[in-house]
Amino acid sequence: MSTTTNRDPASRDGQPVDHRLARLLDSPFLARVVPHLAPETLHQLIHYRGLEACGELVTSATPAQLTSLLDLDLWRHAQPGRDEQFDVDRFGEWVEVLVETGESLAARTVAALDTHLVILGLSRYLRVLDPGTFEPTEASDDEPIDRHGMMNSETGGDVAECEVGGYLLRARRTDAWDAIVTLLATLETEQSRCFQAVMQGCRLLSNSRPEIDGLDALLMAPEQHLHDAAMERERRRSRQGYTTAADARAFLQMARQAQHTPDAVAPAAVPVATNPIATAYFRAADEEADAPPQGAPASAPDTLPDAEIPLSVDLVVELLVEAGVMPARPRALPGSAGEEPGAARLPLLRRLMEFVLHHDETAYVTRSREHAFLANTLLAGSSVQSRPFTPQEASDAAACICNLGLECWLEAEPPDVFLVDHNLVTAFEVGWSVLYKDVSLFAADELVSTLANLQCDEADTRLGLRALRRTLVKQRQAGTPWLARDAAEVLAMLDMTAWISVLGLLDECPIVPAALTAILERHTTSVSPTAFTFISTAAQIADIRLFMRALPDVLSR
Repeated sequence: MSTTTNRDPASRDGQPVDHRLARLLDSPFLARVVPHLAPETLHQLIHYRGLEACGELVTSATPAQLTSLLDLDLWRHAQPGRDEQFDVDRFGEWVEVLVETGESLAARTVAALDTHLVILGLSRYLRVLDPGTFEPTEASDDEPIDRHGMMNSETGGDVAECEVGGYLLRARRTDAWDAIVTLLATLETEQSRCFQAVMQGCRLLSNSRPEIDGLDALLMAPEQHLHDAAMERERRRSRQGYTTAADARAFLQMARQAQHTPDAVAPAAVPVATNPIATAYFRAADEEADAPPQGAPASAPDTLPDAEIPLSVDLVVELLVEAGVMPARPRALPGSAGEEPGAARLPLLRRLMEFVLHHDETAYVTRSREHAFLANTLLAGSSVQSRPFTPQEASDAAACICNLGLECWLEAEPPDVFLVDHNLVTAFEVGWSVLYKDVSLFAADELVSTLANLQCDEADTRLGLRALRRTLVKQRQAGTPWLARDAAEVLAMLDMTAWISVLGLLDECPIVPAALTAILERHTTSVSPTAFTFISTAAQIADIRLFMRALPDVLSR
């Protein structure tokens, strides 16, 4: 339940995990295992070891793996819960690493990728022009201009450029320029069809001009291509079970406004998911699961005997788990008692899921898929402490919110069989709505009331408190109290622990900071300002109400 999990980097046999991973990357067997690894595992391995250390490894991946891997690695969140943006710098790093691995291998790898993605990346680094457009023409009253002069008329001759395959390449930026030119020259020689498609696509983007006659509000070709590439990526990831940022935000907003009256325990079955976004997610995941695997590795490595492949895959995953970059298993839906330190915070969900695990395998798989959807939704569309969730935090938070929802949804103690017939999506919606209304909005209302009566001698502090109250009232009316977090910094001048506690309660995903617990329990020892637990029970909400009642006295000390 904590914000971070620290692991000992030393392995069980005494050798550091870094050393074992480096030795694994040098092993000739790893390239044969790569086509059987999940793209997420490859991404974690690259993230941990560095792209420059994994060049030969990624060229052993299948085209489908590479596409999924680049979908993960080339896009970044500009802000938590916002749409991801294409990372141009990272694309240049990929080109440099592939070319360093081998020019021909790099050309084969790039030729196996989505052409639109290649065009998107290269068009950010260069313009592709037709040298024929610079051929001089004579006019009766003008002096002739030579071809070289016309080619340099736009740039003054100080921009890097060269000709490849009959096209003029002119640099938009110089980093990765040599690697890109080498790659394109190799593509022209060895992968001519891919080369022509990429050059024609880049040439169209290079010649884009604003529309006229009132149509200049339309996207120019480069921006339209970026938009199309982002939409295509979202479609691919939706088929693979990911949630897009837009869908995640929409789902969470719908859940905040969900109206669920307490429900008596009933044997009638409920659909897997009643939310349209969740329904579309599961439909897309089912279609992807039914689709046959496609593609072969770009470098076409030999395959290991079937019996050795699972062992080798397990070895890679085990090392990444030891390094702390991958969870050993999802902790939020436990299958056996007494293993997880945070299990006491999930009493209802744990009991119901254990019954489903032992009595209905199909229902357990369905509930696990629902939990994965909810974790992905938090990861893509929300934030905690004004930063993105980590995957493990998203998993923990989804389970805690479901546990809270189950408590608040039901009037009576549910029977063990309850989750065989009822879904976790509805439980999450109930819990998320409770967090929003009974924590975020409640804390905002109470803080507004507290600030109205708070006395302070310092003039600057008084001004800050008034500004906070105005901002809080505005954001409370908009239904987004977490956007007042920055203005709440003035509370730190009155009491640091109270400030940290208020920030956690106002958050987009409300939490219980360790500072809040310390205030209620009157601890005198220091606490970490970033430590917290996710809200999973009605008892924690009762503690939050106690804290907000005590807040005026805390701030007035």
